[in-house]
This record gives sequence, C-alpha cells and structure tokens, in this order.
Amino acid sequence: MAAGATSRGAKVPDRPSLGWSDLEGARVGLFGLRMEGAANLRRLRRMGVVPVVVDDRPASPVFGGLRVLSGDAGLDALTTCEVVVKSPGISRHGPQVAALVDAGAAVAGGLGLWLQDADRGRVACVTGTKGKSTTVALAGHLLGGLGRRCLVAGNIGLPPWDPDAGDDWDFWIVETSSFQATDVASSPPVVAVTSLAPDHLDWHGSVEAYYADKLSLCSQPGAALTVADASSEPLRAHAQLLGPSVRWVEEGDPDLDGTWVDALGLPGRSYHRDALVARACLVGLGVGEASDDARLAAAAEGFTPLEHRLRPIGTVAGVEFVDDSLSTNVLPAVAALEALGDRPVALLVGGQDRGIDYRLLAEALASRRAETFVATLPVAGARIGEAVRAAAEQGEAEVKAEVVDFGDLTDATLAAFAWARARGGASADGGVVLLSPAAPSFGQFRDYRQRADAFAAAMRRCADAVRLDGG
Repeated sequence: MAAGATSRGAKVPDRPSLGWSDLEGARVGLFGLRMEGAANLRRLRRMGVVPVVVDDRPASPVFGGLRVLSGDAGLDALTTCEVVVKSPGISRHGPQVAALVDAGAAVAGGLGLWLQDADRGRVACVTGTKGKSTTVALAGHLLGGLGRRCLVAGNIGLPPWDPDAGDDWDFWIVETSSFQATDVASSPPVVAVTSLAPDHLDWHGSVEAYYADKLSLCSQPGAALTVADASSEPLRAHAQLLGPSVRWVEEGDPDLDGTWVDALGLPGRSYHRDALVARACLVGLGVGEASDDARLAAAAEGFTPLEHRLRPIGTVAGVEFVDDSLSTNVLPAVAALEALGDRPVALLVGGQDRGIDYRLLAEALASRRAETFVATLPVAGARIGEAVRAAAEQGEAEVKAEVVDFGDLTDATLAAFAWARARGGASADGGVVLLSPAAPSFGQFRDYRQRADAFAAAMRRCADAVRLDGG
C-alpha cells in the first residue's frame, strides 16, 4: 500500500511535525472532550492559549469555562484555526479531518505534540491489540522497583502532557492506541508491539489499514528499536512495518526469560510474554539493572494486576468469578481461556460489534478439553455464537462448547453460575464464571468499568440466591 493511502482510496492527512510549544500564539481548535480532550485543554490553558472548543456530543454547553460548539457550526469554527488538536476517537481517515486539512489547518494529536518536544530517549511507547496495558504496568512496576521514577501514562493513566502529570520523571512508559499512533510524527527510540489482530475496523477502514496505522509508530523519525512478540503470526507477517531494528521476544529467551518472572505471580503464557516484552523495553532504554535477574526478581515483587484484567473477584458455592472486562478483542479472551487451563468455564461474551472475525476465539473454545458454556450477549454475541457453533461442528474435540444466547449480563451471569456450580466445587478443577467479552462495552454500558460493576452485582445476586436456598 502506498504511503499516505488507505483501503478507502483517500489520502491520509499528513501528520504535522509540531510540538505543544509551537502552539503558543496560534489560533488553536480543540476537537473532542473526553479524557484526553480535557488534558489537552488543561495544557493549552496552562500555556495561555484559549482554544475554540468543539465536541460532536457535548455533555454540557460549557466546558472549562469555554463555550462548546458542535455540528456544522463547530466544524466551521475549526476551519478558521491554524492548528486543531483532536481527540483519538476522531478518525484521521474521516471526512471531518479531511475538511479541516483542506481548509489549511494542521490536525494534530496530544501524544504526537508531546513526543515532538520530549526527551524521547527516556520514553517507550507500547502498542498492540492485546497486552499493552499490562505490559506498560509491568514496565512501570519494574522501573519503580529498580529505583527509577516512572510515569505510567497514556490510556492506562494520565496523558504525559497533562499538567497534572508533572514532569519530574526518569522515564515515561506510554500505552499507545492505534488511534493515537496515527497522530505521531516522531517516534521514541523504543517501541513495543505486544500483539496484532484485527480491531477497530470502523475507525481504520480495513484490517490492513489498521495494521499499517498501528505499526506506523515503529518507523517514524527517531525510531530505533521495535520490541515485538515473536508468537504473533500477524506481526511476523508484517515485519516490514516494524522499523529499522526488531527485537523478537519469545519464551525461553536466555537474555530475557528466567525465574524472575515467577515473582510477578501472574497466570498464563500471555502474561509471561508481556513480562518479557516489558523487560526488553527496559533494556532498550539503557536500564542496566534490567539485565540482572536477581535485581529484576526483587523489583518484580508486589506487582498488582490491572483491575478488570483477569482478576478473581469472589467465589460463590465453590464457583470462582473472574473479571476480564478489559477484554475487548478476540486475543485477550483466548488468553484468558488459556490461563484457566482445563477448568470448566462459563464464558460471557459479546458487546459492541466492530465487525471483527471471531473464528480464532471459536477455534479456541471448540478445542478445549474441559466443558465450556458460552453465554452470548448483544450485539456481537450473535456472531460469536454462530462462529462457536460452526467451529464446534467442525472440530475434533470430544467436548463441545454449549452456546446459549442472552439479552442482558445479569441473566447470563445467573445461568453461567448455575452451569458452573454443577461442574464442581472449590477444587483446582472447579467451575469458573469468566467475563471476557471479546468486544467493547458500548451500547449496553458506559465503559468496561460499568460492565465489570454489573458483573460483580450479578455475582452478589448469585450469592443471595445460594443463601436463600440454604446452600
């Protein structure tokens, strides 16, 4: 695919090589007011810049003391700006950005602006379809254990350019989405890619455009080393997009692997690989102690897994409930099933349908040796269920996945609990109710946190029912 082109046939607007410092004295527009948009406004106000503020769905007509425009009036106002700082959710491939560029505005993103000014030798950006949040958290924890001041930033925390984040840090480890990657014109020397699978097709336009956008972070000016998961076949197939030098990471690597990983106390091979990628990032940043297994093992102690990422939240009548609400794609759901081994699993899946292919998840379910109950939820659940049923019919496994469709999370959880309770008590092989939706929450829930709260509430209803029954 030619540089600057997309599968839709339109030219992708150029990424301006601008830093936040270049915006002083300019007429600036702020497009989008979610978490990153709020950080953008704080940064601009700290600089003394009063922007034009636009949001397509404003929660209030006033934000930060400024009037919020929307619709055609908002877009018209933005076309009068020299620079427009957009939120990541606004597609660089979309007609709004194209209209702004045609009007002469430079369209930038907060991360790209920050990287242009930052001491990038102390920055690592971590991207990937799955595993980036955990890898960033692991890298930050290890750096802290090694006596370094590290800001774990991006989607997992405050944007690094937010004035509330401060700047007194030795290192910045930044979780970077495919949306943000399209706004980056200068990469840090170290970039990690934890995995690759189709996602966000509505934003990017096609699988190949998504891959190209996400991996573009590896080859912008300044890029030197890409740390990549060797087990990812799509990453291997797109190695030409990984920049000037690639450090492939795999289990058993004598320079990265070892008993130090045990100190993290994390289940499953996916977590193991994330830990190795995190270590490779530290080595790439020149942290000498990261090459010392004993020092790293000591630094690894006390790591707390992310909320809503494969975390047990309780046990009811011998059935363990596991919250993996952060799972918004096929890969984390497959990893969660792998981490639970041969235990009977009642899996809750479904959510916003982004049009991705669910065959990989279906194959993982059909090939499980243990019994599996698949409770599907709207809207994507219908397609997941179809894929699972088809894979089960074609598979060779003796135990097939049972699929039942539900209209809401509470009913699905109650049925999943009843199924799992019938499959065993609190033994190592006891039943599990796993919320790992393989889809975003939008539509039924505000975000993955609200979805997790609903799951926890449903678990409490299961406990109440057990008490009423005297069980």
